Amino acid sequence: MKKILDFYINGSIHVALAVYALVQMTFHFFSLPYDLPMAFFAFFGTIVGYNFVKYEALMRTQKMQRTGERKAIVVLSVFSFLATVYYFFQLQRNSQLLTLLFLGLIILYALPLSQKIQNVRNWAGVKIYIVAFCWAGVTLLLPIINAELDFSIDVWLKFIQRFLLVIILMLIFEIIDLKKDEASLQTVPQQLGVPKTKQLNLFLLVFFYGLELLQSDFKITQLLINALLLLVLVFFTLFASPRRSEYYTSFWVESVPIFWWVLTLLWK
Repeated sequence: MKKILDFYINGSIHVALAVYALVQMTFHFFSLPYDLPMAFFAFFGTIVGYNFVKYEALMRTQKMQRTGERKAIVVLSVFSFLATVYYFFQLQRNSQLLTLLFLGLIILYALPLSQKIQNVRNWAGVKIYIVAFCWAGVTLLLPIINAELDFSIDVWLKFIQRFLLVIILMLIFEIIDLKKDEASLQTVPQQLGVPKTKQLNLFLLVFFYGLELLQSDFKITQLLINALLLLVLVFFTLFASPRRSEYYTSFWVESVPIFWWVLTLLWK
């Protein structure tokens, strides 16, 4: 069971399911019909993107051990790449153009620009914002553009809210990874310390929740769902510690978007 769970996490299936859940939330918020190509493009594209970022350097330097799990991840990634290409050509033209922007960001994030210039992931203090922008863009802007909706105030409010949600989750990740992150990365916990990072996260959670009240047609039901989501995120923030197992973030914290989606489905 542990090997299955590790493959599920290390193969980026879990994080892809979280992205899929956020795409579903976008369909829900804007009353859009289920768009299978869009949802599956986001799902399989996340597997490809995350596995590329995680394993590209190891493969390029030929330091990647050929374990059974790694071979299975390569097979999964190849299949996901083919599925991503297939669903890409079923998207609207404007959506395809926007995906090229995200593809460029992923390449810059993973690959060094030159021998002297590192990849964006290693630029001090930048990583968290690049990841948040990509998540918010893929899970909210892409479905909106693909459905050919106008960019109303509500869309931008949801974009900011989605961006904040990912920042909140990333800050929990950075607290857990504090011991192994290089000092040059200048992550938020490295600069502020763990207690102040938690305080910042709690402040962002209040801001995240308050944005729902600014929606032109906010619903009491969604406020209650978001309140439960808020409680879960407060719990994960307060109990975050560098001593926690990696499963704390790689499985439980990354389950938050899935939990949010399930709550919405159950409350219908």
